[in-house]
Amino acid sequence: MPFKDTVLPLISSKTLGQVLLMALAVGAYSLLPMWKEYSAYRDIGDVPSEIHAALSLVLGWLLVFRTNAAYSRWWEARTLWGSLINASRNLSIKLVEYGRPESSDARQLSALVAAFPKELKDQLRGVAAPAPLATTTQPSNTDRHQPVHTAKELFRWLSQRAREGKLADGELRVIDTELSKLLEICGACERIAKTPFVPSYRIFLRQCILLLLLTFPWGISTDFGWWSIPITIFVAYFMIGMEVVAEHVEEPFGYDEDDLDLDGMCTTIQRSVEQIFAINTIETKDHGHHLSV
Repeated sequence: MPFKDTVLPLISSKTLGQVLLMALAVGAYSLLPMWKEYSAYRDIGDVPSEIHAALSLVLGWLLVFRTNAAYSRWWEARTLWGSLINASRNLSIKLVEYGRPESSDARQLSALVAAFPKELKDQLRGVAAPAPLATTTQPSNTDRHQPVHTAKELFRWLSQRAREGKLADGELRVIDTELSKLLEICGACERIAKTPFVPSYRIFLRQCILLLLLTFPWGISTDFGWWSIPITIFVAYFMIGMEVVAEHVEEPFGYDEDDLDLDGMCTTIQRSVEQIFAINTIETKDHGHHLSV
C-alpha cells in the first residue's frame, strides 16, 4: 500500500522520524534567506544557484559509494547468518546419523548446537555471556569467548566418541566439516563487527552534506520564494536520510530496526535443531517396531 510504505513510516519508524526532525530543522533554517529577501539586506550574501549543481554531483558520488559499501556489509552479514542456519541443521543431522548419541548425549548436543548462534549474537553485540553450558568438570569462566568454548565442547564429544571406537574416521571428517563452518562464520561476523567504516570518509561525506544544506536555501530563495522552504526540507530529508540509513545498515548486528533479526534467526535454528534431535529420539524408540513391520 502506498500510504503504508511512504507516509506511515514517518510515524512508526524511529530512524525516519529522526531524519524528518532534522530535515524540518533545516527547513526552519531556510527561513533566514527568506527573511533576507524581504528585508533591506536583499542584495547581500546571495549564493549563485549554479554552485549546487557542482556540489550535488560530488555529493552524489560520495553517497552512492557510502550506501553501496554499507549495504555490502549488511548483505554479507545476512549471508553469513543464512549459512549459519544451514550449517547448524547439517551439523545436527550428521551428529544424529553418524554420532549416534545416547538420549542424554543427544539432549546435551542439541543444547550446544542451539546455543552457538545465541552466544555469537551476544558476542557481536557486546552482551555479557550467560553461564556457559558445561559438559566437563572444568570451572566456569564467563570471560572466555563463549562461541569458541561451545564449539570446543562439541569437538571434545567427537574426540571421545572416536577414542571409544564409536565414530569412524570418515564420519569424523564429515562432521568436522560442518563444525568448522561454525567457527569460520563466527570469525567472518567478528571481522564485520570489529572493522568499522573508514572514519575519515564518513567525516568528509558529512562535511559535504552540511555545506550543501547550509548554502542550498540561499541559492534558491530568489528563484522559488516561499517554495524554497518545502524544497529545502525535501532535499534535506533525502540527503540526511541516506547518510543516517547507511550508518545504521553498516552495523548489522545491533538493535536498530534496519539491523538483522538475529533473535528471530536464533529461534529458527533452535527450533530446527530440537526437531532434528527429537525425531532421532522417536525413531530410536520405535526402531524395533519399524523393523518388524
